Amino acid sequence: MTLGFDPRRDPRKIAIWTLVALGGVVMVMPFAFMISTSLKSREELYDLRLFPLAPTLENYIYLFRESRFVRWFLNSFVIASISTASVLFFDSLAGYVLCKYRFKGRQIVFIAILSTLMIPTEMLVIPWYVMSKNLGWLNTYWGIMFPGMITGFGVFLMKQFFETVPDALIDAARIDGLSEFRIFWEVALPLVTPALSALAIFTFLGSWTAFLWPLIVTNSASNYTVPVGLASFSGEFTTEWNMIMTGAAVATIPTLVVFILLQKYIIRGVILSGVKG
Repeated sequence: MTLGFDPRRDPRKIAIWTLVALGGVVMVMPFAFMISTSLKSREELYDLRLFPLAPTLENYIYLFRESRFVRWFLNSFVIASISTASVLFFDSLAGYVLCKYRFKGRQIVFIAILSTLMIPTEMLVIPWYVMSKNLGWLNTYWGIMFPGMITGFGVFLMKQFFETVPDALIDAARIDGLSEFRIFWEVALPLVTPALSALAIFTFLGSWTAFLWPLIVTNSASNYTVPVGLASFSGEFTTEWNMIMTGAAVATIPTLVVFILLQKYIIRGVILSGVKG
């Protein structure tokens, strides 16, 4: 009896794993090239070697000491964190109401919320900008955050998960004298933790990488987010690719940490949000 993998007995697995390995290499190469470029001096910048001849940290030193990258990083972290907390609370509350309460027009409201998913972001930029200007939110955190503080996708996802919470459990909590908000907060919400985790990841990553709206609503470098700040390294006549790659390498760290720690929730959220109904 032979233990282990026998290539001759399962050629399909060889083909599958070969394709997976090639796909992995293709996906990792841009990241490896980004790290390599961030370690290159200006003299080696346009050298296409993957490994620099004389690796240097001068790009990272300049990024943290001379540029406003630390401020941009802090802006992105604050905005992404607040947006994520807002989405988790309001989307889960809206999803719970639409799932567990019976009132006239409930389906119409739900369809109206879903219809917002079909509107391209580019069509909403002008209304958002006018609203920000009228409220005095231009070039502020609130101006950057408010379009993403409640999302149609989050309401849909949470409603679908609240469908799995038994109505008998909600009725029992009412009989015990709990208020409606306490039933939501203490009974229903803990039962949909996987959905909350997946939604938190999607929201944080989406806010962290947002570019178009923060670019439009901000006009001072001190309020830039990381993507907008990195774009400022590209000028009319020159582009500082070494600084762009260095900033991108540092900005990737939070997303990698989130993915490594919570990847099982990402996969579960993708699968369940597509098949539950």
